[in-house]
Amino acid sequence: MHLAEIRKSSQRAYQGHFLQVEQDTVTLPDGAEVSREYIKHPGAVVILPLFDDGSVLLERQFRYPLHQVFLEFPAGKIDPGEDHLECAKRELQEETGFTAQEWSFVCTIHNAIAYSDEHLEIYLARGLIAGEAKLDEEEFLETFRAPATQVLEWVREGLITDVKTVIGAFWLEKIMQGEWQAKPLNSARSDDD
Repeated sequence: MHLAEIRKSSQRAYQGHFLQVEQDTVTLPDGAEVSREYIKHPGAVVILPLFDDGSVLLERQFRYPLHQVFLEFPAGKIDPGEDHLECAKRELQEETGFTAQEWSFVCTIHNAIAYSDEHLEIYLARGLIAGEAKLDEEEFLETFRAPATQVLEWVREGLITDVKTVIGAFWLEKIMQGEWQAKPLNSARSDDD
């Protein structure tokens, strides 16, 4: 705790529909006072949809702040009070139409620690069953399958730069090689499947 910055005061600098910006006055470990601005974010889930043949489901989506289309794993914002796994199941079905028979928790990441409290909960989804997507009214994206090894190659080439997808690709490699384990949460499959 000797490195902690202690909040003295806080005010909301901006309140949007989705995000808010806080401006705090904090005391540093040496006693000096400074201002800290940061974005409050509700958190999100990321889904690594893995097919039995070793391919994964990805999305192409235009991201306005950078004005370009990105290749990403499915993901979505956690609603207030929503269970993280239930959010992952909802987002996978809404964005891709797929449901999964087997879910595992991979990890939590904090993708912008210098200016946001955002956290992303990453889940592995297996036993994928196709269905109909139910995109939000203002959501436009395309889904496609690619070998997991190709995703890693796209990361290496700089074609995938989205941090949640980069981290997800590295986790998938370790999981598929049996080096790392995701924590099983539930399964509709029997051991004979």
